[in-house]
Amino acid sequence: MTALSVLDLSPVSAGSTGAQALRNSIDLGQLADKLGYVRYWVAEHHNMPMIASSAPDIMIGQIAAATNRIRVGSGGVMLPNHAPLTVAERFKVLEALFPDRIDLGLGRAPGTDQVTSYMLRRRQNVSEEDDFLDRFSELMALETRQFPEGHPFSKVQAMPAEVKLPPIFLLGSSDYSAQLAGQIGAAFAFAHHFATFPADEAMRIYRASFKPSVSHDKPYAILGTHVVCADTDEEADRLASTVDLNLTRRNKGEFLPLASPEEALAYQYTPAERTRVTQNRLKLSVGSPATVKAKLDELIAATQADEVMVTTMIHDHQARRHSYELLAPLFI
Repeated sequence: MTALSVLDLSPVSAGSTGAQALRNSIDLGQLADKLGYVRYWVAEHHNMPMIASSAPDIMIGQIAAATNRIRVGSGGVMLPNHAPLTVAERFKVLEALFPDRIDLGLGRAPGTDQVTSYMLRRRQNVSEEDDFLDRFSELMALETRQFPEGHPFSKVQAMPAEVKLPPIFLLGSSDYSAQLAGQIGAAFAFAHHFATFPADEAMRIYRASFKPSVSHDKPYAILGTHVVCADTDEEADRLASTVDLNLTRRNKGEFLPLASPEEALAYQYTPAERTRVTQNRLKLSVGSPATVKAKLDELIAATQADEVMVTTMIHDHQARRHSYELLAPLFI
């Protein structure tokens, strides 16, 4: 049986607030815990009115405190935005408070636009080059105490010192991310829901590149995918109209709160927009439980994923809860 998990961006719906979206995340985390989902990850995004999740470490603590057994983690912490010591200390604190229930998922992108990214990093030594590997190496050197002798950081310890970092996952949507995850010995979470690179090929590259590390001794591949499940195919299609309009708006640089199905269905798509929506629907699993199960089984068979991590970005929180309720018995 393939493990089943949740990726939550704390979506903000039109007519609601970011504060309510964060409370919804705690509520959905409690539901996922009761339903038997393996893990619950929260994201890091900035300056996006449609997403309230800007501080995953805070939300991880809140959700872990409100649940009993489910693993809670970051999907992910955007490492370019943070000093490695800060990441190490915050996740050691979480691991100390909730032993063996925390995951450290790392992302290579800033999770925002260029101006906001600069604001996040402007007090750091900002480089135009991709410095993810440097930051990751520093994070691991803090954990393994392997700074060279005489290095200015050699006497720095991430506190609490006796607590190990949680398991490390690398998030990605490309062949480079897949190869990098394997080379650094991380578990790999592939974002099939927005990637343009084929998921099956990414998983193959990851496994072929994998080298054991202090975090993982063998490859572990998570397939992130978008699911909208309802009692009928027709109702699921109606709910997924929110996803269609959100995609269209994002393609135009409009990061608005999620529209209701009524607003989304009333939108007048151009032929080009309709084509992109149709293409995007190929990545989604939308329908009744039987329809969704068939689509996910096909994806799992193609990718040989060890775990499926589901995100559901729809307008109504109760409909989102129900989607996860319908999905759980299919795999758990």
